[in-house]
Amino acid sequence: MASHTTTLRATGIVAAALLVGGAPVALAPAAHAAPPPVSVRAPSPTPAPDPFKGLTADQIGDKAVAATQSATSLRMTGRVSSGGQPLDVDFSVSDKSECTGAIKLQGGVAELRRTGGVTYMKGDEAFWRASMTSQGMPPAQIDATIELLKGRWLKIPQGQPGTEDLGSVCDLKSLLADLGRNKEERTGLVRGPDGEVKGTPVATLVKRKTGGETTTVSVSERGKPYILKTVKTGGTDPGSVVLSDYDKPVKVVTPPADQTVDLTKLDQGTPA
Repeated sequence: MASHTTTLRATGIVAAALLVGGAPVALAPAAHAAPPPVSVRAPSPTPAPDPFKGLTADQIGDKAVAATQSATSLRMTGRVSSGGQPLDVDFSVSDKSECTGAIKLQGGVAELRRTGGVTYMKGDEAFWRASMTSQGMPPAQIDATIELLKGRWLKIPQGQPGTEDLGSVCDLKSLLADLGRNKEERTGLVRGPDGEVKGTPVATLVKRKTGGETTTVSVSERGKPYILKTVKTGGTDPGSVVLSDYDKPVKVVTPPADQTVDLTKLDQGTPA
């Protein structure tokens, strides 16, 4: 049963322009004559200064990694892929190893919560069936387990064998560790045209590899240079992830005890 949670490994692959308007202009009419039509053009928006002026794309990447790794919490939404298997994610995670959200796998959905060192998962039948089938469980055992978990949360205490990846998923520092682990991956970046992510102006960094794989990273130009979006195309594991809600509190609700099934009891073959 513990092996089911390894389907979450893929989540570790793991991110408004200012307009200056003009005030209305009042025109006094000329004496004894109707004023001719006057066309008044509002001032053009003043472009915001580039916060990364003078920096290379690689230097912007370094600043983005440092800022993102300093965050106390964030929300991750999007689609990642591992070994050709797409996985939709939407969860918030903090540096206190707490998280809450949902994942979608092969048409199934599972909620995920972690607090106080304990992880809770509640999946629908499609999710559990896809997860357990991928782990090679016998059909009869899958049916029995799905029946037991129907409408209930699987409670996974900390330290259970085979659940190590869950700890990484809900540990913000662990999730972001890979950003700075391989400095070589952040060299050779090229700055593309600036853009926006959910209304926030961003600098765009592009990394191209041989074989057609391209990674595009959007870095906030407002406030801290957080990574707001990553898009990977080509290669073996394409995907797109948006990072938001930086440094906002992550509120996790512990499921009621009578709605949980303890993983340790399942592994021991005893009633939950």
